[in-house]
Amino acid sequence: MDIKAVEASYARWAPVYDKTFGAVTRAGRRRTAEYINNHGGSVLEVGVGTGLALPHYASNVQVTGIDFSEEMLAKARLRIEERELTNIKELRQMDARSLDFADNSFDMVAAMHVLSVVPEPKRVMSEIERVLKPGGRVVISNHFKSTQGVLASIEKFTAPFADVLGWHSDFAIETVLQEERLKLELQQSLPPFGMMTFLVLRKLHTN
Repeated sequence: MDIKAVEASYARWAPVYDKTFGAVTRAGRRRTAEYINNHGGSVLEVGVGTGLALPHYASNVQVTGIDFSEEMLAKARLRIEERELTNIKELRQMDARSLDFADNSFDMVAAMHVLSVVPEPKRVMSEIERVLKPGGRVVISNHFKSTQGVLASIEKFTAPFADVLGWHSDFAIETVLQEERLKLELQQSLPPFGMMTFLVLRKLHTN
């Protein structure tokens, strides 16, 4: 999936995202925010979308959100204004493959249902690792490819339609586990029907 396909897909989905994909991914957003709230600090949310997760962050969390889609960001800004969310530091239009932040900028990075959408997810994970402070954590909720059963067959069938759907149904979990300095600390299944996965990766300190 190239960046133009992502842009077109997000523009197409923006008006109805909250009631479609937003509803399916609710459990992942709540679990991610819950985990982050227990730690606090500075957080980068990659793929903030329409800002559905923003009201769930506690006041001790300072959030910077980025997204490639201006249509999505417009809805997120409206949500911040309507909910009077004072702990949202800023929202910026940005390509996740080339984050405009210095190394070791954030205590935590949240990536909710975005890694199977972006082009070059390995490059995105490399950028996430770069801007994360040593000892910090990447908190991910996402759908990953099933290896068997009916769901695996459905994913295989829909895979060629990634540009239309706006996400890769056959996205492999190994794609997000290849950064040497990011160690898997936690993995859990999430609703609906265990289709989603919750991951926490910790950035190792270098000697």
